[in-house]
This record gives sequence, structure tokens and C-alpha cells, in this order.
Amino acid sequence: MKNKIKETLSIDDLSTHLFWDVNKSKINWENSELLLVQRILEYGIDKDWQLLKTVYGIEKIAKIATKLRNLDDISLNFISKISGTPLEKFRCYKLKRSHPNYIDY
Repeated sequence: MKNKIKETLSIDDLSTHLFWDVNKSKINWENSELLLVQRILEYGIDKDWQLLKTVYGIEKIAKIATKLRNLDDISLNFISKISGTPLEKFRCYKLKRSHPNYIDY
């Protein structure tokens, strides 16, 4: 079922502001999972989130997010709560704790 969804949905269905700095023609659902999850969690709108959830599902999104080197606090807590994944499982949480920001934006 997920493969059929990936075939019918295009990267062009996502908001254009998410990929202003990269070549969209080189992005796909299979090879660009880290980029897609990070950009949509941090900068996506509800439509983008619903599309990501349809393609990957909550469990896979959380699994991908655990590999991200950095993710803002709001996005990190959001994906942690909705997936039930402890913050300590996220790589960006571990890295953030060892390298504190001196200026918190």
C-alpha cells in the first residue's frame, strides 16, 4: 500500500518553500528521507505533515527523526510525544545536551 502511495504522490505536492536551496528533481521519497522529515517537521505546514504521515506513517517518521543530527526543540518534542519515543532515543537530543547553546533563540 505504501509503495502505491509513493508512486502517486510527488515531491511537487509539498510546499515550495521547503526546498528552496536544493534541486527538487533530485529528491525522492526513498533516498531523501532524512531531508524530507527534517524540513517538514521544522518548516512544513499541515498539508505537508499530512502528506508525510500518509507516505511514511508515524513510526517510520519517528525512526528517521532519531537519526537527525539537529532538530529544533518544538519539532523534537512534537515527534517524541506523538510517537511515544523517549527524547533520549533521538540523536539530536543527545548532541544538544553535550553542546549547549549559549544564546537560545
